[in-house]
Amino acid sequence: MAVMEKLKMFIVQEPVVAASCFIAGFGLFLPAVVRPILDSLESGKQVPQPVLSDVVAGVRGKKQ
Repeated sequence: MAVMEKLKMFIVQEPVVAASCFIAGFGLFLPAVVRPILDSLESGKQVPQPVLSDVVAGVRGKKQ
């Protein structure tokens, strides 16, 4: 129980540092969860690349 009391005191005394630690922990945890989900959905399939001349024409605003 002493650990929880110390944690509560830390959050009350240093709310900005505690929030930063929470955000950092969330940021480190998120890729460990999201990447396997995306891999299981097979969203990592390669998309065929367009022809370079089509891309250049699209940038220039010209139709072929």
